[in-house]
Amino acid sequence: MEHASEPVLQQLSRVPSNVIVIALVLLVLVGLMMNGFAGAIVIGFVALVHAWGIFLAWPRLRGLEKQMRFSFLLLIVALGVVSLLSGLR
Repeated sequence: MEHASEPVLQQLSRVPSNVIVIALVLLVLVGLMMNGFAGAIVIGFVALVHAWGIFLAWPRLRGLEKQMRFSFLLLIVALGVVSLLSGLR
């Protein structure tokens, strides 16, 4: 998985890290504004990107760092579920 991710990570390393964080936050906000299935898909994409980053960084993370990143992943997933459920009403 790490070897397959290398070309993408090389491309992402050329982009300032602030831009990536801002883009992911904007995607979450757009997903929350969309509501329903489409919003859950957008937020799910952000959750997958974050989970991918956690997976790649996991061996180098310490206890508290693992807990914080996993908690943030759960928060993103919960936002996706809320977005999906709000569209079902």
